[in-house]
Amino acid sequence: MTPQPLLPVETVLSVPEALPTYAHPGDAGADLTTRVDVVVGPGERVNVPTGVSIALPEGYAAFVVPRSGLAAKRGLTTLNAPGTVDAGYRGEIRVTLHNTDLREAVELRAGDRIAQLVVQRVERVRFVPVQQLPESVRGAGGHGSTGGSDALSQALQSQVLQSQTPAQPSEERP
Repeated sequence: MTPQPLLPVETVLSVPEALPTYAHPGDAGADLTTRVDVVVGPGERVNVPTGVSIALPEGYAAFVVPRSGLAAKRGLTTLNAPGTVDAGYRGEIRVTLHNTDLREAVELRAGDRIAQLVVQRVERVRFVPVQQLPESVRGAGGHGSTGGSDALSQALQSQVLQSQTPAQPSEERP
């Protein structure tokens, strides 16, 4: 498989180690690191500088997303996820981290990976006012209208009822 050409993105770094990097070939997100030591207390949120400023070409945006390992192992995630970096923004990319653990602080050192940056082509649209939208299969249903929460609730109720029903002796078969 031929690798696709890389989009050149002009990048200014406040420290050379801050250059976003991809951990593996084919990864969608480049790792962002903190340029300062930081402690995120239980339940707290902290706005963390990355030392990275970029100039995206028109038609692109970058999205700051959480690192799955930090979220799963330490309860650290990003707020406003994904955070949007517009093509016209030239300031330092900052990441608002949130410690979802209510007991343990998370300590980070300068250079630690804290989030990922995903760069994507984005479409701009012209919004056209109309009196009514065309029909669709889904219609106006949203926020659980597909039965996701109802199906889960029914499954849990079924499990509770089964656990409360006394076990019946099984019939012996020859």
